[in-house]
Amino acid sequence: MKKLALLIFLLFPIITQAQDYMQPYLTLEDATRISNAAEAKSKAEGWNMVIVIMDAGGHIISLRKMDGVQIGSIDVAIAKAKSAVYFKRPTKVFEDAMKAEGGTRIVTLPNAVAIEGGLPIFKDGTIIGSIGISGASSAQDGTVASFAVAAY
Repeated sequence: MKKLALLIFLLFPIITQAQDYMQPYLTLEDATRISNAAEAKSKAEGWNMVIVIMDAGGHIISLRKMDGVQIGSIDVAIAKAKSAVYFKRPTKVFEDAMKAEGGTRIVTLPNAVAIEGGLPIFKDGTIIGSIGISGASSAQDGTVASFAVAAY
């Protein structure tokens, strides 16, 4: 019994320190703020978009389909957001790599989307989610994504 008490006494500081740390995460309120910024930018430019926000695990927090956007953009925006969170980098990195000599190897990577418009979202150096935008040209999708993440 004394050994058990000593073990608990020795481990207690480690256990409480672990409980004090909480990894940052993307809230629904954060996702709504980011989506609102993306929609505002899209409307200002006259573009209809699908806006997807994912958490760090690649799960959808928010999906917004603006009026008039083609339905094919739903799956594209989801894929862009997933790619950005899985690889912790903008999907434009893959698009640029595809344009480089030998870049076609990118297509062999599962969940890598080589079209601009997906961005990871970081907080304090930790990935907390991503955004995927689709509906206009890839450069326009990227512009909206960048604007929305900057608003966060």
